[in-house]
Amino acid sequence: MAERARRDGQCAYLLHSYSYRETSLIAELYTRDSGRVAVIARGARRPRSALRGVLMAFQPLLVGWSGKSELKTLHKAEWSGGYAPLRGLSLICGFYLNELLLKLLPREDPHEQLFEAYAAALAQLPAAADHAAVLRRFERVLLRELGYGLVLEREAGAGVPIRADGVYRYLPERGPVPASDCEVQSGVELSGQTLIDMAEDRYSDARTLQQSKALMRALINHCLGAQTLHTRQLLRDLQQL
Repeated sequence: MAERARRDGQCAYLLHSYSYRETSLIAELYTRDSGRVAVIARGARRPRSALRGVLMAFQPLLVGWSGKSELKTLHKAEWSGGYAPLRGLSLICGFYLNELLLKLLPREDPHEQLFEAYAAALAQLPAAADHAAVLRRFERVLLRELGYGLVLEREAGAGVPIRADGVYRYLPERGPVPASDCEVQSGVELSGQTLIDMAEDRYSDARTLQQSKALMRALINHCLGAQTLHTRQLLRDLQQL
Protein backbone atom coordinates (compact mmCIF):
# COMPACT_ATOMS: atom_id res chain seq x y z
CA MET A 1 0.00 0.00 0.00
CA ALA A 2 2.85 2.40 0.84
CA GLU A 3 4.41 1.91 -2.59
CA ARG A 4 1.14 2.68 -4.36
CA ALA A 5 0.72 5.82 -2.25
CA ARG A 6 4.09 7.26 -3.32
CA ARG A 7 4.84 8.75 -6.75
CA ASP A 8 8.24 9.92 -7.96
CA GLY A 9 9.65 11.51 -11.12
CA GLN A 10 6.29 12.88 -12.26
CA CYS A 11 6.22 15.52 -15.02
CA ALA A 12 4.20 18.46 -13.73
CA TYR A 13 3.36 22.16 -13.83
CA LEU A 14 2.22 24.38 -11.00
CA LEU A 15 -1.28 25.75 -11.61
CA HIS A 16 -1.83 27.65 -8.36
CA SER A 17 -0.47 27.89 -4.82
CA TYR A 18 -1.30 29.70 -1.60
CA SER A 19 0.21 30.03 1.86
CA TYR A 20 -0.58 27.44 4.51
CA ARG A 21 0.25 28.09 8.13
CA GLU A 22 3.54 29.90 8.76
CA THR A 23 6.00 28.19 6.43
CA SER A 24 4.13 25.89 4.04
CA LEU A 25 2.22 26.05 0.76
CA ILE A 26 -0.79 24.29 -0.69
CA ALA A 27 -0.13 23.73 -4.38
CA GLU A 28 -2.33 22.57 -7.22
CA LEU A 29 -0.16 20.63 -9.68
CA TYR A 30 -1.04 19.47 -13.17
CA THR A 31 0.73 16.19 -13.90
CA ARG A 32 0.92 14.07 -17.02
CA ASP A 33 0.24 10.71 -15.34
CA SER A 34 -2.07 11.64 -12.46
CA GLY A 35 -3.90 14.73 -13.72
CA ARG A 36 -4.58 17.56 -11.28
CA VAL A 37 -3.12 16.85 -7.84
CA ALA A 38 -3.28 18.92 -4.63
CA VAL A 39 -0.19 18.77 -2.43
CA ILE A 40 1.10 20.38 0.72
CA ALA A 41 4.68 21.62 0.41
CA ARG A 42 5.84 21.65 4.02
CA GLY A 43 8.37 24.34 4.84
CA ALA A 44 8.43 25.61 1.24
CA ARG A 45 8.37 29.23 2.41
CA ARG A 46 11.42 28.89 4.62
CA PRO A 47 14.46 30.80 3.27
CA ARG A 48 16.61 27.68 2.94
CA SER A 49 13.93 25.31 1.65
CA ALA A 50 14.89 23.30 -1.45
CA LEU A 51 11.39 23.98 -2.75
CA ARG A 52 11.66 27.76 -2.44
CA GLY A 53 11.92 29.32 -5.90
CA VAL A 54 11.19 26.03 -7.65
CA LEU A 55 7.40 25.98 -7.33
CA MET A 56 6.68 28.57 -10.00
CA ALA A 57 3.98 28.59 -12.68
CA PHE A 58 4.61 27.71 -16.33
CA GLN A 59 7.95 25.94 -15.92
CA PRO A 60 8.28 22.16 -16.35
CA LEU A 61 8.91 20.28 -13.12
CA LEU A 62 9.71 16.79 -11.93
CA VAL A 63 7.90 16.14 -8.67
CA GLY A 64 7.29 13.42 -6.15
CA TRP A 65 4.61 13.05 -3.50
CA SER A 66 3.09 10.57 -1.10
CA GLY A 67 -0.23 10.05 0.59
CA LYS A 68 -3.58 8.38 -0.05
CA SER A 69 -5.88 11.28 0.86
CA GLU A 70 -6.93 13.98 -1.59
CA LEU A 71 -4.22 16.29 -0.22
CA LYS A 72 -0.82 14.66 -0.82
CA THR A 73 2.52 15.55 0.74
CA LEU A 74 5.10 16.92 -1.70
CA HIS A 75 8.55 15.59 -0.94
CA LYS A 76 10.48 16.63 -4.06
CA ALA A 77 10.31 19.19 -6.86
CA GLU A 78 12.98 20.23 -9.34
CA TRP A 79 13.16 22.02 -12.66
CA SER A 80 12.95 19.86 -15.76
CA GLY A 81 14.68 21.55 -18.68
CA GLY A 82 14.51 25.11 -19.92
CA TYR A 83 11.46 27.21 -20.64
CA ALA A 84 10.67 30.57 -22.21
CA PRO A 85 9.22 32.97 -19.61
CA LEU A 86 5.77 34.40 -20.24
CA ARG A 87 5.39 38.17 -20.18
CA GLY A 88 2.63 40.68 -20.86
CA LEU A 89 -0.27 39.24 -22.82
CA SER A 90 1.39 35.82 -22.99
CA LEU A 91 1.46 35.72 -19.19
CA ILE A 92 -2.25 36.52 -18.92
CA CYS A 93 -3.00 33.83 -21.52
CA GLY A 94 -1.01 31.36 -19.43
CA PHE A 95 -3.07 32.19 -16.35
CA TYR A 96 -6.21 31.72 -18.47
CA LEU A 97 -5.10 28.17 -19.37
CA ASN A 98 -4.40 27.46 -15.69
CA GLU A 99 -7.81 28.72 -14.64
CA LEU A 100 -9.51 26.51 -17.22
CA LEU A 101 -7.73 23.44 -15.87
CA LEU A 102 -8.46 24.34 -12.26
CA LYS A 103 -12.18 24.86 -12.85
CA LEU A 104 -12.94 22.18 -15.44
CA LEU A 105 -10.63 19.26 -14.76
CA PRO A 106 -11.51 16.92 -11.87
CA ARG A 107 -8.68 15.99 -9.53
CA GLU A 108 -6.62 12.88 -10.29
CA ASP A 109 -8.17 12.44 -13.74
CA PRO A 110 -5.21 12.04 -16.14
CA HIS A 111 -5.39 13.19 -19.76
CA GLU A 112 -1.98 12.74 -21.36
CA GLN A 113 -2.95 14.43 -24.65
CA LEU A 114 -4.31 17.43 -22.75
CA PHE A 115 -1.08 17.66 -20.75
CA GLU A 116 0.92 17.67 -23.98
CA ALA A 117 -1.40 20.33 -25.46
CA TYR A 118 -0.87 22.47 -22.36
CA ALA A 119 2.91 22.13 -22.59
CA ALA A 120 2.78 22.97 -26.31
CA ALA A 121 0.67 26.08 -25.68
CA LEU A 122 3.10 27.33 -23.03
CA ALA A 123 5.98 26.82 -25.47
CA GLN A 124 4.16 28.70 -28.27
CA LEU A 125 2.81 31.68 -26.30
CA PRO A 126 6.06 33.66 -25.72
CA ALA A 127 6.77 34.14 -29.44
CA ALA A 128 3.21 33.83 -30.77
CA ALA A 129 2.14 36.40 -33.34
CA ASP A 130 -1.46 35.26 -32.77
CA HIS A 131 -2.19 34.40 -29.14
CA ALA A 132 -5.85 33.70 -29.91
CA ALA A 133 -4.99 30.84 -32.26
CA VAL A 134 -2.87 29.20 -29.54
CA LEU A 135 -5.78 29.44 -27.09
CA ARG A 136 -8.31 28.07 -29.56
CA ARG A 137 -6.16 24.99 -30.24
CA PHE A 138 -5.81 24.28 -26.53
CA GLU A 139 -9.52 24.83 -25.89
CA ARG A 140 -10.42 22.30 -28.60
CA VAL A 141 -8.28 19.62 -26.95
CA LEU A 142 -9.68 20.50 -23.52
CA LEU A 143 -13.28 20.21 -24.68
CA ARG A 144 -12.56 16.91 -26.44
CA GLU A 145 -10.96 15.45 -23.32
CA LEU A 146 -13.95 16.58 -21.26
CA GLY A 147 -16.28 14.74 -23.62
CA TYR A 148 -17.40 17.74 -25.70
CA GLY A 149 -15.47 17.10 -28.91
CA LEU A 150 -16.38 19.67 -31.56
CA VAL A 151 -18.33 18.64 -34.66
CA LEU A 152 -16.87 20.81 -37.41
CA GLU A 153 -16.98 18.98 -40.72
CA ARG A 154 -20.57 17.70 -40.94
CA GLU A 155 -24.03 18.91 -39.98
CA ALA A 156 -25.41 17.51 -36.75
CA GLY A 157 -28.00 14.84 -37.35
CA ALA A 158 -28.02 14.92 -41.16
CA GLY A 159 -24.32 14.16 -41.43
CA VAL A 160 -23.90 16.06 -44.71
CA PRO A 161 -20.65 17.99 -45.22
CA ILE A 162 -20.48 21.61 -44.07
CA ARG A 163 -20.79 24.11 -46.95
CA ALA A 164 -18.32 26.97 -46.94
CA ASP A 165 -21.05 29.42 -48.01
CA GLY A 166 -23.60 28.09 -45.51
CA VAL A 167 -24.79 29.79 -42.32
CA TYR A 168 -25.08 27.59 -39.23
CA ARG A 169 -26.00 27.70 -35.58
CA TYR A 170 -23.82 25.63 -33.28
CA LEU A 171 -25.87 24.01 -30.51
CA PRO A 172 -23.75 22.86 -27.52
CA GLU A 173 -25.46 19.48 -27.14
CA ARG A 174 -25.67 18.72 -30.88
CA GLY A 175 -23.26 20.61 -33.10
CA PRO A 176 -23.80 22.73 -36.23
CA VAL A 177 -27.25 22.86 -37.84
CA PRO A 178 -28.35 25.11 -40.74
CA ALA A 179 -29.53 28.44 -39.37
CA SER A 180 -32.67 28.15 -41.48
CA ASP A 181 -33.65 25.00 -39.54
CA CYS A 182 -33.56 26.76 -36.15
CA GLU A 183 -36.94 28.07 -35.11
CA VAL A 184 -35.41 29.62 -31.99
CA GLN A 185 -32.32 31.82 -32.20
CA SER A 186 -30.24 29.57 -29.94
CA GLY A 187 -26.63 28.54 -30.15
CA VAL A 188 -23.83 30.50 -31.85
CA GLU A 189 -24.25 31.67 -35.43
CA LEU A 190 -21.23 31.21 -37.65
CA SER A 191 -20.32 30.60 -41.26
CA GLY A 192 -19.53 27.27 -42.80
CA GLN A 193 -16.11 28.61 -43.73
CA THR A 194 -15.36 29.24 -40.05
CA LEU A 195 -16.21 25.61 -39.24
CA ILE A 196 -14.00 24.40 -42.08
CA ASP A 197 -11.15 26.68 -41.01
CA MET A 198 -11.38 25.44 -37.43
CA ALA A 199 -11.37 21.81 -38.57
CA GLU A 200 -8.16 22.54 -40.51
CA ASP A 201 -6.66 24.61 -37.66
CA ARG A 202 -6.58 27.85 -39.66
CA TYR A 203 -7.23 31.15 -37.90
CA SER A 204 -5.78 33.72 -40.31
CA ASP A 205 -9.18 35.01 -41.47
CA ALA A 206 -10.59 37.80 -39.28
CA ARG A 207 -14.13 36.41 -39.35
CA THR A 208 -12.92 32.93 -38.41
CA LEU A 209 -10.94 34.41 -35.53
CA GLN A 210 -13.95 36.32 -34.20
CA GLN A 211 -16.52 33.57 -34.67
CA SER A 212 -14.28 30.83 -33.28
CA LYS A 213 -13.76 32.93 -30.15
CA ALA A 214 -17.53 33.32 -29.72
CA LEU A 215 -18.07 29.60 -30.23
CA MET A 216 -15.40 28.51 -27.78
CA ARG A 217 -16.63 30.99 -25.20
CA ALA A 218 -20.16 29.59 -25.43
CA LEU A 219 -19.04 25.96 -25.21
CA ILE A 220 -16.71 26.61 -22.28
CA ASN A 221 -19.49 28.55 -20.51
CA HIS A 222 -21.70 25.51 -21.04
CA CYS A 223 -19.11 23.36 -19.23
CA LEU A 224 -18.46 25.93 -16.50
CA GLY A 225 -22.07 26.33 -15.48
CA ALA A 226 -22.25 29.05 -12.82
CA GLN A 227 -18.47 29.42 -12.50
CA THR A 228 -16.77 32.61 -13.71
CA LEU A 229 -13.41 32.89 -15.45
CA HIS A 230 -11.63 35.89 -13.97
CA THR A 231 -8.80 35.83 -16.50
CA ARG A 232 -11.28 35.97 -19.37
CA GLN A 233 -12.65 39.23 -18.02
CA LEU A 234 -9.11 40.58 -17.82
CA LEU A 235 -8.44 39.60 -21.44
CA ARG A 236 -11.72 41.20 -22.47
CA ASP A 237 -10.74 44.41 -20.69
CA LEU A 238 -7.51 44.47 -22.65
CA GLN A 239 -9.55 44.02 -25.87
CA GLN A 240 -6.97 41.65 -27.25
CA LEU A 241 -8.74 38.28 -27.57
